[in-house]
Amino acid sequence: MNKSKFILIVLVIFIAHNKSAAQWAIMRSDADSLVRLGIDYIYNVKFVEAEKCFSQVQKLYPDHPVGYFLDAMVDWWKILLLKDETGYDKFFLNKIEKVINQCDNLLKENPKDINALFFKAGAIGFRGRFYSQRESWLNAVKNGAEGYDLLIECLKIAPGNHDIMLGTGIYNYFAAVLPEKYPIIKPLATFLPRGDRALGILQLHAAARSAKYASIEAKVVLLQIYYSFENDIYKAEEIINELYSKYPDNPYFHRYLGRIQVRRGNYEFEQTWREILKRCFAKQFGYERYTAREAMYYIGLALFEKGDYDNALKYFYKCDEGSRVLDKDGASGFMVMANLYAGKILDIQGKRQYAIKQYEKILKMKDYNDSHSQAKYHLKIPYTK
Repeated sequence: MNKSKFILIVLVIFIAHNKSAAQWAIMRSDADSLVRLGIDYIYNVKFVEAEKCFSQVQKLYPDHPVGYFLDAMVDWWKILLLKDETGYDKFFLNKIEKVINQCDNLLKENPKDINALFFKAGAIGFRGRFYSQRESWLNAVKNGAEGYDLLIECLKIAPGNHDIMLGTGIYNYFAAVLPEKYPIIKPLATFLPRGDRALGILQLHAAARSAKYASIEAKVVLLQIYYSFENDIYKAEEIINELYSKYPDNPYFHRYLGRIQVRRGNYEFEQTWREILKRCFAKQFGYERYTAREAMYYIGLALFEKGDYDNALKYFYKCDEGSRVLDKDGASGFMVMANLYAGKILDIQGKRQYAIKQYEKILKMKDYNDSHSQAKYHLKIPYTK
């Protein structure tokens, strides 16, 4: 998990709808249905359909920020799914600015306008997340802190709103966990309110269970937490099975499904990663080069475990080949481990001199998952299975 997660104080938070004065302004049922449908389209990577839904919402509620905010989220998911594509950056930032300006106009008339406060917080929070993606840390910190302050103002008006609990849950959990996991970011934590790990998880589960519009995003965050931080692969598996079943065209969910199957030792993982690779070759949106490289590695791993060493070696070599193009800042974990497994296979095949070259190459890369000690060991003692 990248240290930038600490900056992501406000993630996807959608408008809530309730007759209570402590909730948000009521929309007509037709607009409410369009918002729900559009959100589903976003998660299933049907962006054209989502944009049509939000365009209709804008026509029904031209002065309400919800349609414009969700339209910006379409571009956000494009940025999220296409790791090395910057063509959507300008569109996203312009849409975010439009949301903020619209909210500011509403706040001039009423400084306590809950809709304006809520969507301004969300827009600024997402802009902070964008800057963290682009490693513009000062901008990320500035936007993250400003978005969080606005969210607190919302909580004063609607303290029991489950959709807001997505944002508070994210903050509480990551503010508590990340400074301990990544000491380098501790200085940042001193300028922000302290988090609460247990409370954060409770708030996220409340949002996942009861939020009207933010329940899916709360599950996405819980998936990340259980997979990357809590090391609870069973809870992560439960969440990803639900998400991928509902949104089978989302490559983000598809990758998590495959990763969790690998960690669970589920032999279906080869089939999952072959389907992912197939979609990469078909150039399905979001199934890009990084995903193809990951698929090559895991298919190679599946073949290695089955004893199909010739074909496993081909996939590990393909993974290494792709890594030499993609790894601009040094060898990735995929590159390191693909070369390590290649060395092991060459040992198994009795090609000791080539195996030694693989192990020596690994020692020139960064140490990943105990790769250096393994390489040193097998330089002395050939790998056997």
